[in-house]
Formats: sequence, C-alpha cells, structure tokens
Amino acid sequence: MIESVFQLEEALSAPTAEVCESLARLEGDLLLLGVGGKMGPSLARLARRAIDRAGVRKRVIGVSRFSAEGLRRDLEAEGVETLAYDLLEEGAVEALPDAANVIYLVGMKFGSTGNEPLTWAMNVDLPARVARRFRSSRIVALSTGNVYPLTPVDGSGPSEDHPVGPIGEYAQSCLGRERMFQYYSPRYGTPCVLIRLNYAIDLRYGVLLDVARKVYDRRPVDLSMGYVNVIWQGDANAAILRSLERCASPPEIVNLTGPKVSIRDLAGRFGRAFDVAPVFTGTEADTALLSDASKAVRWFGPPRVSLEKMIEWVAHWVKIGGPTLGKPTHFENRDGRF
Repeated sequence: MIESVFQLEEALSAPTAEVCESLARLEGDLLLLGVGGKMGPSLARLARRAIDRAGVRKRVIGVSRFSAEGLRRDLEAEGVETLAYDLLEEGAVEALPDAANVIYLVGMKFGSTGNEPLTWAMNVDLPARVARRFRSSRIVALSTGNVYPLTPVDGSGPSEDHPVGPIGEYAQSCLGRERMFQYYSPRYGTPCVLIRLNYAIDLRYGVLLDVARKVYDRRPVDLSMGYVNVIWQGDANAAILRSLERCASPPEIVNLTGPKVSIRDLAGRFGRAFDVAPVFTGTEADTALLSDASKAVRWFGPPRVSLEKMIEWVAHWVKIGGPTLGKPTHFENRDGRF
C-alpha cells in the first residue's frame, strides 16, 4: 500500500525502461510549461529520473507561476530547473529558453464559468503564442476528452476520428487550443501530438477519490454521469513523455485513458472496502463522456496499473486520512459548466 506522499510521488515518477529508452533517443532538452499544475510535478520528476537512469545529459526545465509554497524548491532539489513566469504576461513566452522538446500543460478549467474571457485567453490565445515561439520544437500538448460529445454508454466511446462536440465554453476553448496547434503545425512544419486525457487518477484527487470520499462520508453519490474512463497518473505521465517520439505535422491526436467503469459499481466497491452502504442520487443517463483508448494501447501498450489496484490504493488512502488537493473533478457535470 501507499502510505505517504513521498511513496505516492515515487510511484507516480518511477521510470519504466520504455520511458528511459525513449528519452535517450530524443535529441535536446525538455521544457514543461505549466509544471505547477496537478500533473506537472510528477511528470517533471519522471523525466528527470528517466534521463538520469538512461545515462544521457539533458536539461529538464519547468515553467510555472509557482504559487504553491515549496514546489519550486522541491523540484530544483531533484534536478529540475525552474523558471517563474506568468505566461499570459506580454513578452513572457518570448523570454523562454529554446528547447527541442516542449510539453504544454497549461490550461484553465475550474472557475471557467464566470471567467470566460480569461478561460479563452489561457486555453486559446496562449497556445497560439507557444506554437509560434516553439515552431522549431516538438510539442506535446495536453487536451481533454471534453472536446467529444456525450456518447452512448453501451459503446466504447469516441475514437480520435469521431466528430467533436464540446459542451460548454470550457470544452469549446479546449477545442480552440487544439485548433491553434493544428493551424500552426502545418504552417511551420512543427511536429506535435495532442493528447485528449480523461481522467487521471492520483490518490490526492481524481474521480476515484471523489466517489470514495462520498461513500466514506456517507454522502450521496450522483449517478447522472453513470460511466467514466480512468487511468493511473503514473501511466499517463509515461505515455505523455513517450509521445514526444510520435510527434508529426499535422499533429497526431491520441485519447489517453483507461477502462470504462460504472460509477454505481465503483461506489459499491468502496462501500465494501469501508463497510458502508453507498447512498445514491439521480439515475444513470444513457450517454456519458467517454473515450476509446485503443490507439494509445497500440502506441504504448495497456496501462500497467489496473483499475482494481487503483481502487485498493484509493480506499486505503481515504482510510488513513491521506492528504488531498481539495479539487473535485465534477465528473458528474453534464452541462459543461465548471
């Protein structure tokens, strides 16, 4: 079991042979924009550890506002160089160092309702600036499965060639982010991968934690969005780094996720772990926000951490009172308002 934040960070950033070999083959340094977000720190640590284990010399540079106390110090102690920038400020993107490999993690979701202009600036204008500035780099940009419409729950979910249908301004702005990279990539010949991710699981946040906490606290579990896809964040981190070798122009698109799971079934499993009878509200709709990850499995193989192991880890984390980020996913939201 994972008993501490230290053990959790070790698990999220443990380099696989495939990641080490992939980063060893790549030429040039690695720049992570938005490293201070939920996934950024463990992704930067994974990159640093994999490069060191591969025995090659590359810089790993993380860029963020670094509003979280201590994060910058912790990353630098582990060999990740850091730069503090508000990338929306004029001249900030232009001031960034050159890097052959760029991972774009910046985005705004929660608080987007009521802050629509800032959401569009962050999710559309900033990617355009980055695409122009790093036209000579490889770029892997994080997107979201929210660009898809809700689809029938008895199917496997949309594949990458399914028509998009974003619901709400957040999802629309995320499609705008993709469109910026899709516009500039052929214009400059910039090789890119756009990763449609949902939902990454860390013990401190994620759909599994949201459901587990509600069951544990005897609060109703909303069944409105009756099914979701989930993937261990460590597996997602590994796939993101390995995607650098898949960059192409026009950009490749890949759905990055794991198995489809029933929210009712999840609540039942956590209920058995906690010896609590789950309480439900609402009923399952016949559609949900889903993604077909067959292409990602072809590229990277299946996720290493199973759904059963994630459930076991999350249940234990809740039982021992492990810290959380206090950032619910709002996965049950069907109107796109975040």
